[in-house]
Amino acid sequence: MKFHSKIAFRLQHIHQGYPTETLARFLKAREGNVTKAHKMLVDSLKWRVESEIENMLAKPIVPTDLYRAVRDSQLIGLSGYSREGLPVFAIGVGLSTLDKASVHYYVQSHIQINEYRDCVILPSATKKYGRHISKCLKVLDMTGLKLSALSQIKLLSIISTIDDLNYPEKTLTYYIVNAPYIFSACWKIMDYASLPHFCRREGSGSSKHSQNATDNCYSLDHPFHQALYNYIKQQHSIRGPGGPIKQGSAHVGHPDLAVEEVDIAKTLEAELLHLDNRDGLHGSLGDLKINDDQK
Repeated sequence: MKFHSKIAFRLQHIHQGYPTETLARFLKAREGNVTKAHKMLVDSLKWRVESEIENMLAKPIVPTDLYRAVRDSQLIGLSGYSREGLPVFAIGVGLSTLDKASVHYYVQSHIQINEYRDCVILPSATKKYGRHISKCLKVLDMTGLKLSALSQIKLLSIISTIDDLNYPEKTLTYYIVNAPYIFSACWKIMDYASLPHFCRREGSGSSKHSQNATDNCYSLDHPFHQALYNYIKQQHSIRGPGGPIKQGSAHVGHPDLAVEEVDIAKTLEAELLHLDNRDGLHGSLGDLKINDDQK
């Protein structure tokens, strides 16, 4: 009985007052199959209970230097809003090294951003723009993408699977930049000030070495990450066990990805063989090793 009450609480937390829209997201993710969508939703709710996801925003990553290292190597940030009020998240795919902390810290940070988006950013946007906003836009910057990035396929697969199974249909559109046509597409749907910093500085890419750290939406000094980190620490003081914040990552359950990883790696290798001698991807496939180590 206690478990079922926890499930009901999690469902309310997920739908944020819009249960029909939430059910539609899971149904769309399973191509209209009601049975599969129901199982997906139940499994997601169980995952939230077992992994204590509702407490994730009360578990700061400490010390601050460690969190800064995570932010500097897992490049993601809120750059602004589209003209229709959708949050615009920038992701530095090419320059994210994901090598400054354990897998668990990166997964924890990713989920915290998801939860903050769903519990704070989207409700605030809904209130500001006077209509229900439940999705975001994502701009993926491929600047600096190298074959060596595939060594983190294990971590990337975990994060992708968590999103697919538990946060379905939350992104309306993905924009992949560093193809010339994409810049005109971005200009059409958002104001200049909302474009990620790497779209506003010609030739700058998604570098973390911005002249102004508060202008770089990846940086811990950016208003978005400052607000997020302060929110998590505040929630810890309200909901936490009391006393000083303890160092240590949150461990989140996820499906066994062994089969998926092999399939993904084979697909990527096959595609990259065609690109090995082209500009834009640097490094030899002969030197590529898939890292399966969860630190």
